[in-house]
This record gives sequence, C-alpha cells and structure tokens, in this order.
Amino acid sequence: MSPWSESRSRARGSRRLRGLLAAGAPAACAMAACTVAAALSGCVVGPQFQPPAAPQSTRYTPTPPTALTQGGHASAPDAQNTANVQVQGLALDSTLPVPAQWWSLLGSARLDAAIRAALAGNRTLAAAQARLAEAQEHVAEAQAGLFPQVNLDATVGRVKYGPAFLGPQKLPAFSYFSIGPAVSYAFDYTGGVKRGVEQRRAAQQAQQQQLQAAALSLSGNVALQALRLAEAQAELDSVTALLADDRRNLQLVQGAFDAGGATRVDILNAQSQLANDQTQLAPLARQRALAADALALLSGRAPGDMPAPAFTLADFHLPATLPLTLPSELAHRRPDILAAEARLHADTAAVGVATAALYPQISLSANASFQSNAIQKLFNVAGIGDALAGNLTAPLFNHGQLRAHERAAVDEMHAALADYQQTLLASFSQVADALQSLDHDQELLASEQAALQVAGQNLALTRESYSAGNSGVLQVLDAQRSDQQARLGVVRAQSQRFEDAMQLLLALGGAISLPAGGAPVHP
Repeated sequence: MSPWSESRSRARGSRRLRGLLAAGAPAACAMAACTVAAALSGCVVGPQFQPPAAPQSTRYTPTPPTALTQGGHASAPDAQNTANVQVQGLALDSTLPVPAQWWSLLGSARLDAAIRAALAGNRTLAAAQARLAEAQEHVAEAQAGLFPQVNLDATVGRVKYGPAFLGPQKLPAFSYFSIGPAVSYAFDYTGGVKRGVEQRRAAQQAQQQQLQAAALSLSGNVALQALRLAEAQAELDSVTALLADDRRNLQLVQGAFDAGGATRVDILNAQSQLANDQTQLAPLARQRALAADALALLSGRAPGDMPAPAFTLADFHLPATLPLTLPSELAHRRPDILAAEARLHADTAAVGVATAALYPQISLSANASFQSNAIQKLFNVAGIGDALAGNLTAPLFNHGQLRAHERAAVDEMHAALADYQQTLLASFSQVADALQSLDHDQELLASEQAALQVAGQNLALTRESYSAGNSGVLQVLDAQRSDQQARLGVVRAQSQRFEDAMQLLLALGGAISLPAGGAPVHP
C-alpha cells in the first residue's frame, strides 16, 4: 500500500488553474480563479501522508528456536558428558511487555547505576537533545508563516528633481520622513505553508525518535562494555587460578626430581608452562582497562576522572522468561523505525511544498505612517498616510526549475519509503539473529560446563597418577591445558549468553525515560 494519497477534486482544481495560466489568460481571470480556489475549502496540494501498513509477519525465524521455547534445561549432544550438567533454560513470552528500562531484567544494581549515569552525562545524547530543541523551534518558525506579519517601517531621505521632470517649474530639494506599521499576509490557498509546517513537525518527530534511538544505543553500549569488563575480570581470575596450578605442578615436579623420579627436562617443561601462562595476564588486563575507559567515555567523563567500575559476571542474571514483541508491534515501538517513518512523512510533505511553488503566489500588504518633509512635524495628524496593495506572482518560464524541484521531491519521497522498509527488515533481522544465537547459547554453555567437569576430573587423576609414578609430566601439562581451556570456555559461553540476551532486549527495545534537563554541556 502506498503511504500517500491525493484528493481528486483538489487535483482537478489545480490543473484548471495551471491551464488558465498556461493559456495566457488575463491576470484578472487568474486572480478570479485563485479567489475561487481559495474559497473552495482551502485545499492543500501534494500527496496526503498515510502511515505504512503494519507488517504481516508473525514470526522472526523460519522455525521456532527450540531450546528457548521449551524453556527447560538444555544439554549438549554427548549424553555421557552432560548427564549431570543442567543449564537454566530460557522461555519466550509474547504477552510480556519489554520494560522501558530494559536492563532491569538483568537484575544488576551496578549496571542500572552505570546506565543512569551515562544517560545523564553523555555528550552525544546532549547533542541529540539540543537538535530536538532546534527542531521544535523550526516548527514554531514555520507556523509563523500562517499569520500576518507586522513590521515597523521608518524612512529618511532627501530628493532633488531635475528640470526635465517637471518642465519649467522648478522644485527645490527637500527632505522627507515617515514612520509607521506595515502589515503583510500571504494567502496560503494551495497549502504550501501548511505543508511546510507539516514537514517541520514530521522532522521534529524524527528528531525525537532519533534521540530515543541514541538513548537506547547508549544504554546498550554501556551494558556491553560492562559485560566485557566482567568477562575480562573472570578470565583474569581463571588465569590467576591457572598460574597457581602451574606453581603447584612445578613444586610437584621439583619434589619428584629431588626424589630421583623426574629429570631436568621435566622441570624445564613445568617452568615453560608457567612462563607461557603468565603471558595471558597482560592482554586481559589491557581488555579490562579499555572497557573501563569506554565506560568513562560513555558517561561523559575522562578516564582519569572516573574510577574503574568493578563488574563481575555475578552481577548479571537472566530471567527464566524473556519478552518477545510481535513483528507488528515492533514496527510501532522501535525508535529507529519510528524515525524512518517520520522522515518519510517529512519527505511526503516536501512534495506538497514543491507542488505549491508551481501556483501563483498571492499576498496582501498594507501600511499606515506619519509622513512629513520636516522632522518636527512628523507626528502631525494631518501627515498620516496609508496604502493597501495586493500582489500576484505567477511562474511563467524558469527553464523547468520548479518542475525539476517537484520531481526531485517525489524521488526523495520514494527513497525515504525504501529506507523505511529497509529499516524494518533490518530490525526483524536483528531480533532473528539474537533469537538464533540464544537458542545455540543454551547448548554451548551446557557443553562447556560438561567439558569443565571432565577436564577437572582428568587433571586430578593425572596428578595422582604422576605422584604414583604411573604417568609423565607431559601428561599432567596436557591435562592442565585442557582444564584451562574448559575454564575459559565456560566464562566465554556465559558472557556470550548474556550478550545475546542483551542484544535481544535491545532489538525489542522502545523509548527510554531520560533524566529531566538532559545531559550537561560544558563549552
């Protein structure tokens, strides 16, 4: 369905009026036609905007995400490895609303404080709020064109006429003074000014939704950086525990060497393992520092002025049931979709503005003033003068400039419609990606936890076997390496699950309550 329609009766009246002008009708006839057109109901030229129809899609993915819709405990494919491993399942419920503060579902007071601080201090958000205020003033500016304009005119001059102007009669040079109000009014019989106001209002709505989209994106970035900080800390803790195991292995090998049960090569292997594992500390510390700096930037503060927040994976919690907005509802709640719709509305109104420029412009002006050739007599009642004039300006020949402008506006409207449709498709794709990812995260986390159980048991048995002299040091190091990989795998799987849940809530997100007054802006 096209998002616009045009009244046939208005279009016929517009064609008749343009036909009179094209046929070279006298100005009086054109004026009469304009008067008739103005009296007919104050028509508004150009297409009438109609919001796009809601999408007919009822689901985001070709098949329902099985692990999520079951909502039970997910397990990995290998039953032997996962017999004793259970992962909290996630269910989806389309009847649950997505809260305005979507991050509240994660149950983290520390995250809530960080996001609120960012919403109050972020400079990008403050710029978006200022642009919204600018758009509101542009609406008021456009609305002023619907009313008469009153100005104060004051003139001072001196004139001397030559002999050829009045013949033998000579008129000496004289000065003149005048001051008084002047009123002007442009008849908006085609609705061009009204379309301009409509365009500005739609642009304001687009800016309002862009502000909400910026706030939603900001909250998501804060949450993701907080999660990266927690993930880096969890991996650092895992590597720290690994280094403690390395030192214990080294002591174990050293004891065996002292007892004559190990060689110098075994000691060097254990020392090499400890040295190699220590190299993992610096990259993780770097990752943690960069995430902390990013959080400071998002909060509108310099990294040196903000202490590094202490986020851990224990700060995040997933609810048993996640909300899932239907596609038809999503089209009316996501800020980026609503912003694209408002831009389509603005571009549709712009077609009306361009169409109105093809018609004659009618204006009325009047003034009253005190006039005198001596400044001391300027405000004498006998010197009051007035004037009333009507003006008609009709385009006759401009090398197709106005027609080209109208066609360009129509092309821009078509482009805005395509942008809206693409934004809608992209939003559905984001929700689908998050659902598919969460569906597989269930299985991945269960597999990683099962692998950690097996690796821990294998490491303990291998150490006992080494102490009894039944295995070598390389077997111990291999078992320890497997245990290390399993530990890091669990941490990363947990982090990925939290991140995908955040992405789903962000993709379903709507308007966010912003702090009163907006973010402070310091020059």
